Amino acid sequence: CLVCGDNAACQHYGVRTCEGCKGFFKRTIQKNAQYVCLQAKNCVVDKRRRNRCHYCRFQKCLKVGM
Repeated sequence: CLVCGDNAACQHYGVRTCEGCKGFFKRTIQKNAQYVCLQAKNCVVDKRRRNRCHYCRFQKCLKVGM
């Protein structure tokens, strides 16, 4: 997965992503969610820590082209 580094079997929203990041991106768009980073907007988004900061995860989704 280009967002978190987990295993990704196929492309979703134009980018090779795992099911978790696919679902997160879909829910964020559908709910028009607005997230706030509690750190410095540079949180690590990896398989183990991908659920800690929704703001940084969504920004990484956008950065990789979703």
